[in-house]
Amino acid sequence: MAKVITRRKLLAGIAAAGVLTGCDNPVASHFLSAMTRWNQHVQSLLLSPNRLAPEPPVSDLTPEKDFPVYFISDMIPVAPPNWTLSVGGLVARPAMLTIEQLRQMPMTDMRIRHHCVEGWSAVASWQGVRVSEIARMVGAPPEARYVEFRSFDNGYWSSWDRASALHPQTILAYGMNGHPLYPEHGAPLRLYSAVKLGYKGVKYLTQVNFLPRPTGGYWEDQGYEWFAGV
Repeated sequence: MAKVITRRKLLAGIAAAGVLTGCDNPVASHFLSAMTRWNQHVQSLLLSPNRLAPEPPVSDLTPEKDFPVYFISDMIPVAPPNWTLSVGGLVARPAMLTIEQLRQMPMTDMRIRHHCVEGWSAVASWQGVRVSEIARMVGAPPEARYVEFRSFDNGYWSSWDRASALHPQTILAYGMNGHPLYPEHGAPLRLYSAVKLGYKGVKYLTQVNFLPRPTGGYWEDQGYEWFAGV
């Protein structure tokens, strides 16, 4: 059975890594805020559509029973009947997409090492459609500098910078290791990317919104790094 990562355990990992400061000292808080902004700026400068994460060999694939599972609901979320993905915001052609329509779009198949803020990593192959294809289809203008991803997992969400969302290794995945996603891994659709830490990869997707401003995120609003680049 896959390893389930609880909210408490993830919080403990974040705190141990020093991401959550819990500090009441205003000087220290100001310094840490400044360092966070500097770190985000540097990470954004390093991001490039021509810079791809290396693809591990097939021999590095993590057995699915050992690939950790994470969700914030009390039980594994299950897609509502007649699930569709809503795509909106600053777009010319808002859309409601079924999983069948997503499967008819150009598919990307990538094998990438997943990096968790707790320190572990795991490798799987992911099949899906690039977010850049979605942006092209709905006509997301340059003014939509951020992309928000929302979930039916107890309201989980995250917002991304546009460059990361449209990176060629950022996809809306409907498959894992050649089969449809299982519920514990985010079925029917999850966000996955080689350029972000794991908590940015929203599972159980319901909405993708192209926006002029960032909207934070479930963990980001609790002190986790917003950019969270790898």
